[in-house]
Amino acid sequence: MPPLWRQMTWWVLLFPAAMFLAMGLGSVYLLNWVHVLSGVLWTGADLFMGFIVGPVLRGLDPAARTAVITYLTPRTMLYFPVVAATAGTAGWELATRLGYTQPGSPVLMWTHVALGLVLLMTVVGFVFLLPNNIRVWLELRKPEPDREKAMRLNRYNIWLSGGQGVMQVAMILIMAHFRI
Repeated sequence: MPPLWRQMTWWVLLFPAAMFLAMGLGSVYLLNWVHVLSGVLWTGADLFMGFIVGPVLRGLDPAARTAVITYLTPRTMLYFPVVAATAGTAGWELATRLGYTQPGSPVLMWTHVALGLVLLMTVVGFVFLLPNNIRVWLELRKPEPDREKAMRLNRYNIWLSGGQGVMQVAMILIMAHFRI
């Protein structure tokens, strides 16, 4: 098995780099682009994991399921935290620059609800999903991995990803208030 660093999705680091560039340049357009694209990649991947990959994995035999999880896990360990942190940080910076966080803003309540959802998703992602993903990866790296344990841990992640996807759809509904 190749080392972890060779299996990770390093290209995803372009998003925080573009976010910091946008902040440095003061470009609301670039900041909006980073926020929307990283949010789309985060939401799309969460929905895909929760509603597509989960049911597919349940239909596979244990050996095939373990093979898919072994391939997929290291590729998501960098991807999800980076796109999630970038989407949330860029969104808050964008809201601040557009005046949505100012008292008297007509969307201040929606900004606070969005912030609450982002904080909840951040806690779920960094406190539950990422550590559990690492546990799956460590189990699968063992010479004799416990497949049942890895599948059980991964099933937990798939349900949490589905929950994240539902919260992200709610977030999109909230963000629609910013543009009307």
